[in-house]
Amino acid sequence: MELNLDKEAALLQTVLFLESDPMDEASLARISGLSREVVEATIEQLKDMYAAPCHGLELTEVGGGWMLAPKAELWNALKERYGRKNEQKLSRAALETLSIIAYSQPVTRAEIEAIRGVAADNMIRFLLEKEFIKEVGKKDSPGKPTQFGTTKEFLKFFRLSSIAELPRLDELERERFELESEE
Repeated sequence: MELNLDKEAALLQTVLFLESDPMDEASLARISGLSREVVEATIEQLKDMYAAPCHGLELTEVGGGWMLAPKAELWNALKERYGRKNEQKLSRAALETLSIIAYSQPVTRAEIEAIRGVAADNMIRFLLEKEFIKEVGKKDSPGKPTQFGTTKEFLKFFRLSSIAELPRLDELERERFELESEE
């Protein structure tokens, strides 16, 4: 039996439109007053609906939650104009530092500097301000240095549902990121 979830789909679309952060099923159920099962079925319906070529948006899973976002192929054509409103371009140094953290997390400032070969204080401060990284703990070593990892904001910015979606590194790149662990 096919369920008619049109009203539920309209309600969830509205919630997703109004929320700026990804929403998990439990949050969508709580906000909408719908059961978790209805929310899950409605998400599937919305994914199918937005897959049609006539829609410019897609329902995207980001960091364990759902959000409405421009379809990737359309965003690539429009981000030069609209991306500046929501995203600042990251410098090469910021991207390099962020990639080290993403691939090596949890990682300390000293480990980042050993891989990059330059001081990382300013880049770490910048990435903390942008909320792309956060302190995730202390390393069990002398001085108990702070360890850093990526955030949901990082996943959202790069349109990843989890860190596992990062591109795989080739052998040479992997060796570069493992520099500190061999010392």
